[in-house]
Amino acid sequence: MSKRILVVEDQEDNRRILRYLLRSADYQVLEEITGEDGVAAAERERPDLILMDIQLPGLDGCEATRRIKGNPALRHIPIIVVTSYALSGDDVRAFEAGCDAYVTKPFDLHQLLAKIQEYLREARTATCGESAGGEIPEDRHDNH
Repeated sequence: MSKRILVVEDQEDNRRILRYLLRSADYQVLEEITGEDGVAAAERERPDLILMDIQLPGLDGCEATRRIKGNPALRHIPIIVVTSYALSGDDVRAFEAGCDAYVTKPFDLHQLLAKIQEYLREARTATCGESAGGEIPEDRHDNH
């Protein structure tokens, strides 16, 4: 069964690129446009990983991430922020909200796919009983 990835992104062009990338790697893609709908989809669908934009209509991506990570049933789901909204300090806000990784647009498709695969492996390892530590190592707060 293929892994399910929730994409929370309001720009159709960006959703199309991510949809193509993820489907070409045999992932099932779920899509939402607003932060509120992203939180609801995470609760309803329980995806294996979430790709979250920051600048969304209504509830922004940081608050949506905070709500998802605040739910004990969802906090294990890796969230990778993928955004063009890369002002100074935004990465800190995203990590404080609970995201696991932060990637700026435009992104390299191969690097993003590698990061997704890395977090899915880590999530699987943690689910199989091996401790993933629950905290983000300092060297993971990067833009690779």
